[in-house]
Amino acid sequence: MKKQTVLNVLNPILAVLLLNQLVTAAFHDSLPHETYELLHEGGGIVLSIGVVLHILLNWNWIKASFVKNK
Repeated sequence: MKKQTVLNVLNPILAVLLLNQLVTAAFHDSLPHETYELLHEGGGIVLSIGVVLHILLNWNWIKASFVKNK
C-alpha cells in the first residue's frame, strides 16, 4: 500500500480519536467508570500508536522542514 493511501486513511482516524479524547474528558463525570476507561484510556493508547505511525510516515518531511543541513 502506498504511503499516501495509508495517510489518507490514518489522518481521519486520528481526528476521530482526538475528538474522542476531548469529548470523553469533557463528560468524564457523566460516563460510567468502565465506559470512560474503555473510551478514554483505550482511545488514548490507540491515538498514541497512530501518532507514532503518522510521524514515521512523515519523517522525511519532518527532517526536510525542521533539521538544518550543515
